[in-house]
Amino acid sequence: MIEEIVQQTPSIKSFFLRLSRPFAHIAGQHVDVRLTAPDGYSAMRSYSIASSAASSPIIELAVERLPDGEVSAYFHDIAIVGDEIELRGPLGGHFLWPEPAVDAVLLIGAGSGLVPLMAMIRHRRTQDPAVPTALLLSARTAEDVLFSEELHSVEINDAAFVLALAITREDPIRASDFGRRIDSAMVEEVLARLHRKPTQIFVCGSNDFVNIATEGALLAGVDPSIIKTERYGG
Repeated sequence: MIEEIVQQTPSIKSFFLRLSRPFAHIAGQHVDVRLTAPDGYSAMRSYSIASSAASSPIIELAVERLPDGEVSAYFHDIAIVGDEIELRGPLGGHFLWPEPAVDAVLLIGAGSGLVPLMAMIRHRRTQDPAVPTALLLSARTAEDVLFSEELHSVEINDAAFVLALAITREDPIRASDFGRRIDSAMVEEVLARLHRKPTQIFVCGSNDFVNIATEGALLAGVDPSIIKTERYGG
């Protein structure tokens, strides 16, 4: 059941769902959501879990409104608090926060591709706070940065966490951020801020973004065997 709805950015809303059967999940996993119309027509989409892996009867899904997206349009235009939502999960056994986490980690995301990475960041704060972690996040504008307030709070209060934003459609506000799309030079600079070579890199976003970000990491000299990717859309 939908317990709360929060508008996070102009195109992304968070939906807090109370589970009828609570489950434990690993940061990086997702659920399948199925919507069924009165005439029997159904549509199913996968959404990453944004909430920490800590056991809770409530999970957070952050849904981006997509052009011609049947399920995302329902969530953004029709869904209200109290609605029952059918879901299956947790699912996924590849794109997961390392257990145990002891070495540096680099996270690279764009748009709603931040969602599974945010679950990792939240899990790290409670379970692995000493693990050096950097997030390189691409967004069109500062207003489009998902979980912006929380990310900046983590950066201020956690010396082992590095945040770098790649703002693509306006000048960045902070001198530590970038005003262009992600490239190899940017990845190299963020790795230098991390002060440690990562043993795992997680990249999540649209298919095109993942290709560009992964190429940037490879050109920066990263070992391809440590890169894990999660792609949204076709």
